[in-house]
Amino acid sequence: MPRVQGHVINPGYLAVINNPTPLIAKMVLEQLPSEILPDWHKVDAAVRVKHVRAGDFLFRVEEQHPVVYFVKHGIIKMVYETMDGKAWIKAFAEEGRFFASLTALETNGHTSFSAYAVCNATVEQLPYKVLLELADTHPAWQRALRRAFEIYGFRKETREKELLTLSPEERYVHFIKDRERLAERLADKDIAGYIRVTPVALSRIKRRVR
Repeated sequence: MPRVQGHVINPGYLAVINNPTPLIAKMVLEQLPSEILPDWHKVDAAVRVKHVRAGDFLFRVEEQHPVVYFVKHGIIKMVYETMDGKAWIKAFAEEGRFFASLTALETNGHTSFSAYAVCNATVEQLPYKVLLELADTHPAWQRALRRAFEIYGFRKETREKELLTLSPEERYVHFIKDRERLAERLADKDIAGYIRVTPVALSRIKRRVR
C-alpha cells in the first residue's frame, strides 16, 4: 500500500494528516492516485473554507448540493431522518476524511441525507464540477476520482454488511475497536444512532461489554 507521512493508507480510511497545510483537500486528494496531480491552482481557486459550530448543518436532505467536503478539524455526522422523526446516523467524518451525497453529484440531483457538525468544525468545500473538469483534462485526475469512488463504495459496503449481519452489541464492539479515537470523542446518543439502537439499549450493551 502507498504511504503518506509514514501512514499506510487504508482503503476505507484516508490517513489523518498530523501537520495539515491550509488546504487539507490537496493533501487528501494527493493520496488517491499515488502520482502527481496537475493544475492545482484550479482547486486552490475553487475551495472554500467553512467553519461550523456544534449542531450546525452543512446541508439538509433534498437540497441541490453538488459539493465534496474535506474535514480539516472536528467531526461531521451524516444523518438519515425518517418520517416519524427518528434520526439514524449513516456515517461520521473526522479529520482527513472526505464525503459527499452521491445523489447530489448527479445532474439536477438532490442530497439523500443531512450533514451536521458534532462539535465545532472546519471543513473545505469543493464544487464537484471542478473535479469533473480536471478529470476530463488529465488522466491522473480521472484515476484520482475513480479511487475516491472506490473508497466511498468500500465504506458503504462495509457499513451495509455490519448493519445486516452483526448484532447491535457486535456493531458496538466493532465500532469502538475500529475507530476507538473517534468513539472517545462522541456522545453516547450519537454512538447509539450509529449502531441503530436507543440510548437506553446502548447503556445495556456497554454494561454487558464491560
